[in-house]
Amino acid sequence: MCTAEATASLLQAEETFSACLARIDALILKPLLQAEPHDQKGKENFKLLLLLNDRFQALWNFTEENYRMLKQKCNASESFCIQDFYTTQFTLGNIFLNLESCSEAWKHHKTVLKQFFTDFTSESSMSLALYTVLHKPIRDHVERHVLLLTELNEALKEDPEKELVTSVIKEYVKLESFISQVLDEACFTKALWKSLGYKFTDVLCVPERRLLEDSRNLPISASTNRSDRILLFDDVLVLIQGNSFQSFDLKLVWVDKNCREKSAPGAVWQWKLNQAIRQALNGKRDFPLWGKTGEGTEPPSCRFFSYVFKLEGKFKSATYEGEWHWGKPHGKGTLKWPDGRNHVGDFKEGLEHGFGICLVPRRSEDRYDCYKCHWSQGKMRGYGICEYGNEMVYKGYFKDDMRQGFGILESTAADRPFKYTGQWENDKKNGYGVWDDKNRGERYIGTWQDDHKHGQGIVVTQSGVCYQRTFHAGKMVGSGILLLEDDSVYEGNFTEDLTFVGKGKLSFANGFILEGTFTNKSGQGLQTQGILNTSNEQLDDRITKVQLGLAEFPVEKRWKGIYDQFLEFIQSGCKEETEESFTGFHIQTKLHFSSSVVQALKSSLHPLGKLLKALMIAFQAAYSGIGANRHLLTMAQEEVKYYAKKIWEFYQGLLCLALEQKGQLPTKCADGEMNDQKACSIVLPLILPCFYPELFMLYMLYHEREDDLYCQGIVDLSLFPDIKLLEFLDVKAKQEMSLMVLKYVILSPFQRRSLIKDKCFLSATECLQKLITTVDPREKLVILQKTYEEIESTVSRVVEKDYKLPMDDLLPLLMYVVSRAKIQHLGAEIHLIRDLMDPTNQGGLYDFLLTALESCYEHIQRMRLHQRENCHGTHSP
Repeated sequence: MCTAEATASLLQAEETFSACLARIDALILKPLLQAEPHDQKGKENFKLLLLLNDRFQALWNFTEENYRMLKQKCNASESFCIQDFYTTQFTLGNIFLNLESCSEAWKHHKTVLKQFFTDFTSESSMSLALYTVLHKPIRDHVERHVLLLTELNEALKEDPEKELVTSVIKEYVKLESFISQVLDEACFTKALWKSLGYKFTDVLCVPERRLLEDSRNLPISASTNRSDRILLFDDVLVLIQGNSFQSFDLKLVWVDKNCREKSAPGAVWQWKLNQAIRQALNGKRDFPLWGKTGEGTEPPSCRFFSYVFKLEGKFKSATYEGEWHWGKPHGKGTLKWPDGRNHVGDFKEGLEHGFGICLVPRRSEDRYDCYKCHWSQGKMRGYGICEYGNEMVYKGYFKDDMRQGFGILESTAADRPFKYTGQWENDKKNGYGVWDDKNRGERYIGTWQDDHKHGQGIVVTQSGVCYQRTFHAGKMVGSGILLLEDDSVYEGNFTEDLTFVGKGKLSFANGFILEGTFTNKSGQGLQTQGILNTSNEQLDDRITKVQLGLAEFPVEKRWKGIYDQFLEFIQSGCKEETEESFTGFHIQTKLHFSSSVVQALKSSLHPLGKLLKALMIAFQAAYSGIGANRHLLTMAQEEVKYYAKKIWEFYQGLLCLALEQKGQLPTKCADGEMNDQKACSIVLPLILPCFYPELFMLYMLYHEREDDLYCQGIVDLSLFPDIKLLEFLDVKAKQEMSLMVLKYVILSPFQRRSLIKDKCFLSATECLQKLITTVDPREKLVILQKTYEEIESTVSRVVEKDYKLPMDDLLPLLMYVVSRAKIQHLGAEIHLIRDLMDPTNQGGLYDFLLTALESCYEHIQRMRLHQRENCHGTHSP
């Protein structure tokens, strides 16, 4: 056969086939689609009929296009994948048994259809005839193509055309095999439905489902204890045990790679099961069904699928949609329960593991509790945020689904706004914590037990009253110490409304002491019977500046939950999952634990940066706002120093861990004293800016009286012109300190005027004013040194020679500079530097200059006190 003859034959075959398709469309499909059934079964079948019609129209269009191309003597397209049409067509063959009874159009065309069927089949059954009509023309058409192409191939010589025709024949042979396999599956499935009882078919019989293998045809046992029957369909695996059965979606079936069947039937079953699973996951059948497809023989172990849990523990009735691995949720996924609960996040080996968001509806209200937390093996563990439906928010750590460790609970409810910052244990407030009662305007700083104030506690009120008491189950017991707004101190028993009762001692700010028994009768006010001691009539700092909480709350026991969490993180080896759980957010890149402490503290992604942030929150909770009370200064100062010490310890721990991970031996740890020194000199200046606003406010409150006196003295000195002020300071130095300005340098009146005219000390004054522009004690001391150098440089310039200023000459000149610099809270600045300066600077130049500045500060105060005593209210020096 020549190519022209083959083309003509194929053209005739396509024309005949197209005409057949047109008759099927006109006499079968269109009439059946005219009336949509109303019963549920009919509606389901009608959807399948619509799908069949779509595939039929695609085949018809392709046939018409192929016919047109053949007319133009073009080669038939070899890329057409006709198998999709056959899969759908033969899958839907059985639906016409149901459609016959539900379509009115079928009755109207019955006579015409019978005549049409006689051209194709002798079947008397209308349903069987219809089934034959739908596939016989197509099978004949494919066979005709194979025959024609084979004849053409025999006539061709060895050239590229022969190779092309050979490849086309192979594809048509595959198509024939595909059609045969699909029809065999349909027959096997039909026979199965007839053999099974209604109990099984009512659930399992689905029009598009096909039987792939039956253990009665290819024996295999699912268990050793009883006789089972296994049915492998194209979408489910069914295990029949007596009168019951279990079905498993193939997308959720895994075949153990390590379990290799030695028997031939077992090996076939394993191979077929793998192929069926892979095809179910791909959403399409192979071509041919059981042939080589080049797609691999084993399905992936990681999959994405939706599944409803039925009797499986904590997930009962929940719908899971997400990633799976070997039969368990693993990776990203979503859980939804019928009662409204939702969980979106990470899973590992069937349990919540990693970050997740969980919504839990509240029973009595139309609201939800929202948990944004880290899970470990199905339970909340690590940092998380819970937004409760009752207007409360918790930010902190969890363990075994309970609040555990450091956490913050805040309520914005109008009837009871509060905020708790502190330790949790077993979902309750336990340990050291701070409670803000926003309605009462009070803050409690102390210990807790089972959600109650228990043990020692300090209460600070908005009015400035502060007291320390012992609490038991939320109630005050025993005696305590009460610090009043007028600087009076009461020691004894008192009620919750701060009324004195029983024996007590009241120490007044002026030194008087009233000791006795206090009563408060209705309508009579406070009464006492005791002794008033007036022998010590002077201001007593031990009373007015008494510090609370030092013995009751050792600094190493405060905020233990923060340190414990970080210590657990280090002891875990700083693994990635514990890192995310500790820091509270996902970290994109691996942290460099060997980075410098400066980089670590500045980075919000570094665990040390997270630790610093947590300490800032704790510090602000205790000492900002209501907590800004001068009686808490020493507690706050201790804490900041201890923060530096712990951060240095943890930094050293991270360094050692980094060295161990690199296979290097960590350096020998320094002793405790050396560590404290390093913490103070390296870490404290780095972290101080984070705590400076609250800490400096406490210093200002603590030194408020001295600073007020100093400021009044500065106002008095500002009334002097510059020359008069130098002369005045000279006189004061002679009278009070046996010093005179520039004792060892004789200045002429011209030189004195030159100091003022040229504003020689202006640079020193401006330099000292920079003291308030930095928070670092080291930088403040450097500024003080530069001020001294400016004063010395000025004197050298006036006397026209290098001159090293003796300390006897420094004090009056420094006092002049201090009076002109007018630093408002100089006392607070001096004491903050003294308390937080590097210990290595003690006894050196910095220490000496700071002492000189203290002397100037105290001298100006004494001058003001002397002025009060001698001038009787006049402000003229």
